[in-house]
Amino acid sequence: MTNDNFSIKLSQIGRRFNRDWIFRGVDYTFISGESYAILGSNGSGKSTLMAVLNGSLSPSAGTINYFIADKGVEVEQVFQHLSLAAPYLELIEEFSLEEMIDFHFKFKNYKPGIDKAAIIDLLNLPGSSNKLIRYFSSGMKQRLKLALAFCADTPILMLDEPTSNLDAQGVEWYLSLVQQFAKDRLTIVCSNQEHEYSFCKNRLNIVDYK
Repeated sequence: MTNDNFSIKLSQIGRRFNRDWIFRGVDYTFISGESYAILGSNGSGKSTLMAVLNGSLSPSAGTINYFIADKGVEVEQVFQHLSLAAPYLELIEEFSLEEMIDFHFKFKNYKPGIDKAAIIDLLNLPGSSNKLIRYFSSGMKQRLKLALAFCADTPILMLDEPTSNLDAQGVEWYLSLVQQFAKDRLTIVCSNQEHEYSFCKNRLNIVDYK
């Protein structure tokens, strides 16, 4: 699936809350095989733009269109084609690690060569298969969110503040996931920390659309 030629086309996109525009006039096209950083200070609207891109929030102005190989995709179907890791996404605390992985991959396919054991190995948690998520540290929860997103076979990968709660070793681990699993995908990173998006070839700064 990751070789699907996916694109997202924004035409004069804007989003406001009440009377205040968070951003407006965004003309931009995101395409498969490219990496994009959405940049801006905290509270600037990065996560809001990502929510518009992934279809969970409607734009207040403009149009957004999704295509696979030039065929239109309905916004309701977009979630099937993307993986998302973000600090505000909750894991199911009552699940064990194994149960959480099984649950996630009811909705997504594994990338070729990946299975549950490979993810547990990737997380370096061999003795924690039956440990409940609620007993994981914030750093381990973030690693799990990232592993689930990277290891799902989707053409779009969206990462919002991907190294939240990660130490220096965790940042290195994240960058190794990028090298292994982000190739050929449409990868979008929301961030204001260079180490999270240094690999992104394209930069979109929210300030330019205020």
